[in-house]
Amino acid sequence: MLKDFTSHIIHENISIDTILDGPNIAFGETLSAKLYIEGDEIDEIIDEIVIELIKVFGASEKVIAKHSIEMVSGDKSKETWMIPFEMVPDERWETKLENESLTIRTTVYLKNDILLKAEDKITYK
Repeated sequence: MLKDFTSHIIHENISIDTILDGPNIAFGETLSAKLYIEGDEIDEIIDEIVIELIKVFGASEKVIAKHSIEMVSGDKSKETWMIPFEMVPDERWETKLENESLTIRTTVYLKNDILLKAEDKITYK
């Protein structure tokens, strides 16, 4: 059974879930996901959400893809926003060494200068 990828961030009256269609991306496939944001007045609380694909090697890391979302649009239903996004792999996604791995990190920038983060590993083969 494959592990589902979901990062979940909760802060006061908001919750942010990053849900990938799958944590295992095959060579030639696109990473597709949805960001679900729930809460009261979220467009007034959240400044920006950044999704980063990070290559981790040993104790170091490097951002190799990034997707930014400003809270000015999206499909809004009551107090829930659903924002789909995709990342297209390239040669930087390949992990060739044993100590290399890929991580998706969701960072939420709140308007009161608070940062919230969640992350999990994915595979690309």
